[in-house]
Amino acid sequence: MAEISSFVAQLHSSLPDLGVSPIYSNKFSQIFLDQHHVDSYSASDDEIPTVDYSLLLSDDSDQKLIALEYLRRACQEYGFFYLVNHTIPDKVFDCVLNEVSDFFDPTTIEDRKIYCKRGSPDKIRWDLNSSAEENREYLKIVSHPEYHVPSNPSNLSKSLEEYSKEMRKIVGGLARAVSKTLGFEEAYIEKAFNLNSGFDVMAMNLYPPNSRSKSAVGIPEHTDPGFVVTLMQDVNGGLQILSHKGKWINVYIPSRGILIQLGDHLEILTNGKYKSHIHRVIVDNNKVQRFSVVTLHGPSLDKIVSPGIEFVDDENPQKYCGKTYKDSLEANGGHLIDVESSLQQLRLA
Repeated sequence: MAEISSFVAQLHSSLPDLGVSPIYSNKFSQIFLDQHHVDSYSASDDEIPTVDYSLLLSDDSDQKLIALEYLRRACQEYGFFYLVNHTIPDKVFDCVLNEVSDFFDPTTIEDRKIYCKRGSPDKIRWDLNSSAEENREYLKIVSHPEYHVPSNPSNLSKSLEEYSKEMRKIVGGLARAVSKTLGFEEAYIEKAFNLNSGFDVMAMNLYPPNSRSKSAVGIPEHTDPGFVVTLMQDVNGGLQILSHKGKWINVYIPSRGILIQLGDHLEILTNGKYKSHIHRVIVDNNKVQRFSVVTLHGPSLDKIVSPGIEFVDDENPQKYCGKTYKDSLEANGGHLIDVESSLQQLRLA
């Protein structure tokens, strides 16, 4: 994993006025995106906070406190950040990307069509969209509390299951750390969401190069439900996040890093203190295809999520209504595996 020596060198210095990252340059030379192309989907290369997961678990109390402060500011001032020095082995990353690539083999597309279903019991969903609104091929699976995956290719199930288990460990650690940044005991978020029985959906996406896209849009603007969203990918290019200042930012994930985005239900629980953010995928400038593996880590389906009483007072009235996670996922008429956002419907006037 990447080393962040500059962070260690600054442990006992004052925090920067606006910087959230434990200072480490994550600006890659982007060979797959034309930097000079300017259109309605252009975005800036502003730096995104980087959080060192190992320091959140450190036995050194000074290191841990400063890492928690960086995490707090990343959550409150951004709502998204890169996570590095985590616990997922490199070989797990490689296996997942290799197996996902094999699954999307263009010569076996007819085999994948058996998962093109639209029923409420769906636990596995495949589709291929090529239109003005969306350009991607995807596989969605329910990965927790039960695990479902296609039987072919044979190694896909094992690789994704191992990846899912490793990622859930990290999300559990983040839940404890985020709870501390809010000023509560480590188990606060776990209890609020019942994460041990949380409903997780994993999406494997294949975005075509621009030469095979019907429009510039890979996925249109949206937010995601749940506690957090985790994302890993094979190449950079295309993913953009709208900052709280209304500015689109290009995402360049560090090698072996993970992008963490806060979900709608953390925004609801904190009554807007920590917000989810709109994001989109643009394929207009991609010279090669891109794979991503995204997991939406949610509360248990029967858990009612509403603003915690700790975040509501005369100066901060309740901004969202309470609803079970299942009901919120189905509020737009979709099925659970669609994991559609209903944040706007849950806002109180």
